[in-house]
Amino acid sequence: MNYSVLNELFNSTFKLNETTKLISSDTEIHYCSFRSNDTVSSGIVPGLLSDNVAENSDFVYPVFMPAKPAQGNRVILLLHGLNERSWGKYLTWAEYLCTNTGKPVILFPIAFHMNRSPRSWSNPRLLQALFEKRKSTIGNDRTLSFSNLALSERITENPARFYSSGRQSLNDMSMLASDLVQGKHPLFQKSMKLDIFAYSIGAFLSQIALMSDQQGLYDDTKLFMFCGGSVFSEMDGESRSIMDKTAFEKMLHFYRNDFETNIKPNFEGDKAYEAFFSMLTPEHAEDERIAFFSKVKDRIRGISLKRDKVIPYQGVLTALGRENTSKQITLIDFPYEYTHENPFPVHDKRISDDVNRSFGQVFQSASAFLAS
Repeated sequence: MNYSVLNELFNSTFKLNETTKLISSDTEIHYCSFRSNDTVSSGIVPGLLSDNVAENSDFVYPVFMPAKPAQGNRVILLLHGLNERSWGKYLTWAEYLCTNTGKPVILFPIAFHMNRSPRSWSNPRLLQALFEKRKSTIGNDRTLSFSNLALSERITENPARFYSSGRQSLNDMSMLASDLVQGKHPLFQKSMKLDIFAYSIGAFLSQIALMSDQQGLYDDTKLFMFCGGSVFSEMDGESRSIMDKTAFEKMLHFYRNDFETNIKPNFEGDKAYEAFFSMLTPEHAEDERIAFFSKVKDRIRGISLKRDKVIPYQGVLTALGRENTSKQITLIDFPYEYTHENPFPVHDKRISDDVNRSFGQVFQSASAFLAS
């Protein structure tokens, strides 16, 4: 296996909403339609501007189907990172998990991400005027880029969007899990259950899903976290790939100082709110949070990267507690230059062997855990 070669092959084959068989693989990609509940995003937070984005309401998601399905009733849900607009880097990840576990893998987009956002949000030509306007407003911020412009602008306008879109994504996950259990999914028989491979902010969303589960949808779900698992306050989203410095500082201030006062009165006794709140800072519901992760310690594993600046290992220690983290999370380092956003660089042939081995190290571990 050559990660770089497979990555290029799979990206050349992949076309959104076109059922296809991947080159050099027995895996087939199918697509399913999904209709989200818009009111979760636009009406859940008082004062939040309505986000009537058609792409966010009705969309398709890819499902990787193995040639030789394993026995059982499990499906793997793969969740991506913050501010991502393309499934490109996840195709090799999903194919490996699908092939090596024998389980279908669903690539599910978080609200306002991937194909749940307008193409204009990632088109430099269409963003030029907004880019110049923001640049003149915030000054010479080197973290501003066309890649993070749309999210930076939306978060600066109202940082509560991070919470409301998270609630919508959480609701969508529950709808998907419920359809699988009830036999309403077009590809699967009744009583299918979810396991999760979660990367970056997808791990944060998964932790909240497990902590707030009142319907028993995730009562035996296994969760593998890669580059994820931290409390929010110890993350650093300031990145040309995620959001600019101005937006991240405003969001961090809001959730550290204003969120509880502004939002809590609307969610008294709400389990999802309580789970989200407990994951904001170290001191919020610390005993309850760590007790939960102790309770489910056999169902959670993960890998953190030593040089990850966006979601550092220290933040995972804080979230899970030192004892749980030592048993559930493995801290590793790769022998090449990498970032949180790009853990497996594909454009430098000099490090391709190291990238192959590092990719294998992560996904062999994930597959072994999720296959059992």
